[in-house]
Amino acid sequence: MFFCSISGEPPQDPVVSAKSGHVYERRLILKYINDNGTDPLTGEKLEESDLLSIKANPKAAPPRPPTATSIPALLHTFQNEWDAIVLETFALKQQYNNVRQELSYALYAQDAASRVVARLIRERDAAREALANVQASMGIPAAPTNGADVEMAEEAPPTALPKHVIDQIDETQQSLGQNFVAKQTISSLHSASPAGINSIAISRTNPSQFLTGGNDKIVQLYDRSTDKVLASLKGHTKKVNHVAFRERDGEPALLFSAGADKIAKIWSHDNASGEYLPKATIKTHKSDLTGLVIHPTSTVVAYSSLDKTYSLHELSSFSEVYHSAPADEPITSLAIHPDGALLALGTPSSKIQISDVRAGIVAATISPEGTPFSVHTLSFSENGYHLLAPDSLSSVAIWDLRKMTAAHSIPLGDAFKINKVIYDYSANFFGVAGSGGIRMFAHKTWEELVRFEEPSDVTDVVFGDQGKELWATSGREVRIWSLPE
Repeated sequence: MFFCSISGEPPQDPVVSAKSGHVYERRLILKYINDNGTDPLTGEKLEESDLLSIKANPKAAPPRPPTATSIPALLHTFQNEWDAIVLETFALKQQYNNVRQELSYALYAQDAASRVVARLIRERDAAREALANVQASMGIPAAPTNGADVEMAEEAPPTALPKHVIDQIDETQQSLGQNFVAKQTISSLHSASPAGINSIAISRTNPSQFLTGGNDKIVQLYDRSTDKVLASLKGHTKKVNHVAFRERDGEPALLFSAGADKIAKIWSHDNASGEYLPKATIKTHKSDLTGLVIHPTSTVVAYSSLDKTYSLHELSSFSEVYHSAPADEPITSLAIHPDGALLALGTPSSKIQISDVRAGIVAATISPEGTPFSVHTLSFSENGYHLLAPDSLSSVAIWDLRKMTAAHSIPLGDAFKINKVIYDYSANFFGVAGSGGIRMFAHKTWEELVRFEEPSDVTDVVFGDQGKELWATSGREVRIWSLPE
C-alpha cells in the first residue's frame, strides 16, 4: 500500500513524481504546486505534467472516502481544513530544520567573536602594562586614562628598543623560514615490500621518539637519539593510514593506529615486560578508517571512515560514546578544532562539513568551487580562527571560520598534488606536502618562505618541538629539517 509523502496516509488518488519518485495525494500535491511550484521534499521545480497517476490494485481495500458519510458537505469542509493543516505542518518542519542549522552556526560565530574580544583585551592590558614599565624606567610619568581606551595618533608610536635592535628582530623574522637546513635522514624504515610510510607522529614528552604507520601493516616506534626501533607493533591486516600519541600527565602514554582494514588499535607500555602491549581493538566501522585525532581533552579519540560515519571513544574504558548517523557521502579526512567543540570532515565531493561535537549536527558546510575532488587532509589553526584545506588537487585555501569564506587561495602548480596540510603551533606558518615536496608559507602575508623538493611523494609532514623542526615521510625515509643551532 502507498502512503502520501505529505500527509502520511494512504492516498485516495495516488500520483508519483516523475522527477523524485515520491508518492502524493493528488489534491495535496496540486495545492502545494500551485502555491510553491516545487517538489515539497527535494525542492526541485515540479509541474502538474510531471505527476503520473498510479493504478492501484483493485484487490486492495481503499480507505473509506469522506463522501460515504451522512453529511458530505460538512466533511468536505473538514477535509479541506485538514489538508491546509498538513501542508502548514510540513512547511513548519522544513523551516524548523533551517532555523536550527542557522542557530548552530550563529552560536559558533558568537563564540569565536567572544574569544577574539577576550584575546584583544588581554593584549591591550599587556601593552598598557609594558608601556607603564617603560615609562617608569625612563622616569616619565604615565598619563592617566581612567580605564578608557586611548585614541591612537596617526604617526608611528615610540618604541622601547633601539632601532638597530628592532632591525635585527625584523631581519630574523623575515629570514626565519629560509634558515631551515637538513638535519637528519632516517632510512630503511618498515618493510621494502610493500614499501612506504603513510603517517608520522612525534612524542611531546620525548621529542626524539616518533611513531610511523606503513603500507607493510606495521606500526613502528623509533628513537632517533639511539637510532633504534623500540617497538614493531603488529595487528593490522592492511596498510596503516594514521598514527598518533596520547600523552597526559600522570597517565601512561598510549599509541594509536587506524588502518584500511576497518580497525583501530591502541597500545600501552608495560613496565613489567618492557614491551608495548595491546590495550584495545576498535571494530566500530565497516570500511577504511580515514581519520584519527586525539581530542584536546586527551580523554577521547575520534575516528572517521569511508562508511560515511565518525565515532568518539572514551580512553578510560576504550568504549564508544558516540557514533554518528550515516552521512550522504563517505568521510575522507578528519580534524578537531582546538577548543574541542567542532569537527571538520572532508568528503569526496570537495565539501567540508563543520559539525558540532556536543550536538552531533552539521553546523556549516564549506564548498570550494571548481571540479570536485576528495579532501584527504585538513588542519585548524591553533587560535581556532582558520581552517587550512585543499580547494583543488593542486591548490590550498585558508578558510576564515568567522565568516565561512576563503581568506586566500594559493595555487601550487598543476604538477603538485597535495597529500598533507598542517599549521604550526603558533599559527604564523603552515606547510603543504605532496608530489612536489614541501612548501612553507607565512600566514596573513601568504609569502612562500621555503621549499624542499623531494624526488618522491611526501606523504606526511609535522612540525617538531616548538616549531623549530620539520619532519616529513617519503618512501621508507623520515627527513628532518631544523633551524641552525
